[in-house]
This record gives sequence, C-alpha cells and structure tokens, in this order.
Amino acid sequence: MANRKTDSRIFKKFFESEKSSGLTLIAFTILSLILANSSFKDSYIELWEHTIAGLKIEHWVNDGLMAVFFLLVGLELKHEFMDGELSSLKKATLPMFSALGGMLVPAGIFAFINLGSPTASGFGIPMATDIAFALGALSLLGDRVPLSIKVFLTALAVIDDLGAIVVIGVFYTKTIFWLNFAIAVGIFIGLLVLNKLKVRSLWIYLPLGIAMWYFMLHSGIHATISGVLLALAIPASKKNGAKSPANRLQEKLNYPVPFIILPLFALVNTAIEIGPAWQTALFERASLGIIFGLVIGKPVGIFLFTWISIRFKLADKPKGTTWGQLFGVGILGGIGFTMSIFVTILAFTDKEIINNSKFAILVSSLLAGLFGIIWLKWSFKKAAKRTNLKKK
Repeated sequence: MANRKTDSRIFKKFFESEKSSGLTLIAFTILSLILANSSFKDSYIELWEHTIAGLKIEHWVNDGLMAVFFLLVGLELKHEFMDGELSSLKKATLPMFSALGGMLVPAGIFAFINLGSPTASGFGIPMATDIAFALGALSLLGDRVPLSIKVFLTALAVIDDLGAIVVIGVFYTKTIFWLNFAIAVGIFIGLLVLNKLKVRSLWIYLPLGIAMWYFMLHSGIHATISGVLLALAIPASKKNGAKSPANRLQEKLNYPVPFIILPLFALVNTAIEIGPAWQTALFERASLGIIFGLVIGKPVGIFLFTWISIRFKLADKPKGTTWGQLFGVGILGGIGFTMSIFVTILAFTDKEIINNSKFAILVSSLLAGLFGIIWLKWSFKKAAKRTNLKKK
C-alpha cells in the first residue's frame, strides 16, 4: 500500500513538471511567432545563422542540445522499462499496441497523400506525440482525470518517442562516413563494458558520451542518437534506484531540458513566417498529410489498436476508464510539436516546405489539443452522470 502511494506521488510530481513544461513551450512558441512576423524578423531569423566553433547556432541547438534532450528521453525510457509503467509485459502491452497504431496510421495517411511527390519523405512527421504538450492539455481538465488515463497517455507518449528515435535512425540517415561511425560505435561498446565492470562515476561516462556525440555528428547519422545510446550505457538499478547514476543524471536534467533546452528549440524552430497566403500553404500536400495524420490518423490509429488489443485479450483495459475516454487520449496523441518539428528539419531541405510544414504542425497540434480537451470534458461529465445515477 505504501509503495502504491509513493508511486502515485512520484507520478503526480512528474505530471506537474510536464504541465509547467508545456506552458513554458507555449509561451516561447508564441514569442518566436511574434518576432518572426514583426519588423525584427530579419534580425531574429539571422540570429540563429551565426556561427560558433564551426557550427551555426541553429545546429548547436538541433544537433547538440537536442542530444541532451534525447539523453533524458533515453533515461526516462530506461526507467519505465526497468522499474516503471512498462516494467512488465502486462503493463507494457496496451501502450505498445496503442503507440504502434498511433505511428502506423498517421504515417500511412501522410504517405498516401504525398505518394510520388518530393515531400513523401516526411511520412515520419505525424508519428510522434509531444509528451509535455499532451500532458499539459490533459492537466487543464483538473482532478476529474483518473490516474489510469494519465499513466496510459504518459506510457503511450514515451513509447512514441522510442518509435520516433528508431525512425530517425533508420529512415533519415543519408550518407554514412564509416570510420567516424565505427569510432562512435567503439566508444558505445566501451561504455557498455564500463557498465558491466560496475563503473558508476558519471564523470567517466559523460566525457566519453561527448566524444561519441562528436564522432556520430561527423558520421552522417544524426548526432542526437548518441544521447539515447549514452542513456542505455549509464548504470541503472531496480533496487535503490535513487542512488543509481542514471537516476541521478535524470534528476539533474529534469529542469534544464524542459525549461532551457526545449524553449530554445522552440525559439529556433518556430520562427515561422505566416504570409498572406497562409491558407494556401495549409492545402499543400505535405501540410495536408501532417494535418490529416495528426488530427485524424492519431486518434483512429491509437483507438483502433487499443480496441484490438483489449478485444482479443492481449491487454487489460485501464481501470476506471471508458472507451470514450480512451478515444479522447488518442485525440490528444495528435499533439506533435517537438518531435514532429524535429523530423521536419531532417525530412526536407526546401525552406518554404519546412516553414509551411511547421505551420501545419502548430495548427494540427492546436486542433488536437482543443478537440481532445472538449471530447474528454464531455466524456468525464457523461461518466460522472452514470456514476451518480447508479448511486441513486
């Protein structure tokens, strides 16, 4: 009983952190949009083009700081699989199936709309759920949200991130420089050996992680993958998790990532110019693929695979939830943002297509958030009425 209360407190703390992170991201995104469409727009956009130590500021953020974001994602995934909501097959089955549907259906919709066009490579854009924004939207519904819904959405988004990482590594790597790649892999193997030898000092893992990032950056494979690999190598433990190096590092990153790195990412990547023909931009094939993928494909894919896994007894339905509420979670899954924008940068090279795709992501995420909140509010009211009628 005590353990259950402790888990509930830990989850509540995490949920509140994601809520604050979501609000911070919204604020910085609005600021970026205002600056990009003001009289300062040229200076603001040029700011990110300045070079420091051979890399543009934009690349330092997207290739460097985002590797730290992926490190935190990797540490969270590791914790969830070792000692959290994904620690057993029974716990992990439902969100794994749901996330799979939430990736395949939106990608299929985008691919169908963009079949044979230069933008077909953007199929990975509508596959990911932004955990901070999704949980932030859910938090607006207050105490009426059952813990099981929060846990389900969190696990779903975490697995979604893992899927996005795999897609980035497999589909968005163009030319590989094998020597640099081999050195990066060699460092990773060395890190795993250190783990096996029970070396627990972060001051050994982190410098080697930076070296792995450097060689991965120059290998042609996106450098952010090194963040996930480093997370896999850092020692973690089911018992005394608070004392493990992985847990200590996760706690250290829990504030700088959502409140410094992701806001910087938003500033750099949402400098979107909204021209007079913005309505036309939303009807381009890439934009339609993103909108239909996130707003329709996500809820349909998540709900369909959730229903199949429960219907065929592959997983249990979350306690205290209704089918309507699970569909509402699927709608919130259409909030893409961070990972969707990140994949956009990798998928396209044309600046106009990137700009319009980012705008479509913002519109889609806003629609998914609004529809999700409205649907869930109605669904919770309906469930409350049923409960009151049964009591009478």
